[in-house]
Amino acid sequence: MTMIDDFISLFFPRYCLGCSGSLARDEQQVCIHCLTSVPKTKSHEEETNFVAQKFYGKVDFQHALAYYTFQQDGIVQKLLHQIKYSNQPQLAFELGERYAIELSNKFDAIPFDLIIPVPLHFKKRKIRGYNQSEMFADGLASRWNIPVKGKVLERKIFTTTQTSKTRIERWKNVESIFTIKDDSVLDQHILLVDDVITTGATIEACANSLIEKGAKTLSVAAIAAAK
Repeated sequence: MTMIDDFISLFFPRYCLGCSGSLARDEQQVCIHCLTSVPKTKSHEEETNFVAQKFYGKVDFQHALAYYTFQQDGIVQKLLHQIKYSNQPQLAFELGERYAIELSNKFDAIPFDLIIPVPLHFKKRKIRGYNQSEMFADGLASRWNIPVKGKVLERKIFTTTQTSKTRIERWKNVESIFTIKDDSVLDQHILLVDDVITTGATIEACANSLIEKGAKTLSVAAIAAAK
């Protein structure tokens, strides 16, 4: 940070999106305290983790991963809210970068050919201005040098929010609403990316579309997942 930046920060201080405390010079969107206190799933350390268990008997994922454990009214929920509703796409990108570095310690070589984010309906994307899942995917890709295909998977029907729905209601809400726009997924090792996994209904619907279009293998990663 330059002297000019120091001067500007006196009058326009930057605040952590997690705890609202002042950010230090080398901190970006979230302070180190928040980043180190957020509950991580450590799902990359065990194949039979709670994220994978959501899809047993439904989708055969090679890897099922989530960076953080989602807790109601916790800091993770606050960060996701900032990303989705407070115009903070860069935070999703930063978390993608950080998770990519952490996952690189697991893989001898990154086992994915493409990263495909769960899409927003075009009306919702127009309102928000970006797709938070795609920003997270871009953060991962920036460290792995793997292409992100943000337009391959399309949400063709505008659906209501999933927040208050049961698993069955969530599944009915997203069943058959995704379509694949081209053949670029054929014989590819694909990492499907979302912001948060709750019941897994949306991921399951996306995965089924990719499988039908000839994806070779599927994995999933998210910023957070609920237990």
